[in-house]
Amino acid sequence: AASDHFVRAFHKTYDVPAIITNCSNNYGPGQNTEKFMPTIIKKAAKDQKIPVYGDGLNVRDWLFVKDHCYGINLVLEKGKIGEKYNIGGGTEVPNIELVKMILKAMNKPESLIEYVTDRPGHDRRYAINCDKISALGYKPKFTLEEGIQKTIEWYGENK
Repeated sequence: AASDHFVRAFHKTYDVPAIITNCSNNYGPGQNTEKFMPTIIKKAAKDQKIPVYGDGLNVRDWLFVKDHCYGINLVLEKGKIGEKYNIGGGTEVPNIELVKMILKAMNKPESLIEYVTDRPGHDRRYAINCDKISALGYKPKFTLEEGIQKTIEWYGENK
């Protein structure tokens, strides 16, 4: 939020030609292995337990990295200077469902799931309104299932 205010102030005060984008949770090839999806994929590949916080019902919107790049490009081409655009995947899914989707795609059993104590203050849902970028013609090109498959394949090739 502070960086958004900083950019808006420079745009308004000094006429810096700026456009701001914010996004939902990114995933895809090359992501840091400490992040949620790579953790699931790496642990499942080794038949290790997959930690899921609390009841697993925390909801996130997932955005494949190539769709994020596509959204940024679209904003650069068609966006209005001084505006802010949210880029999302349109795929709000509870964490436990995401884990199950990945396990199914990898032909791994759900018995690998291990519920662990939730983090203090863990947000229940992250949501994003993408109406403004949708008006520019944005629509994700990859389904969550396609993005997951591409991510699994990348981590399989880059162990």
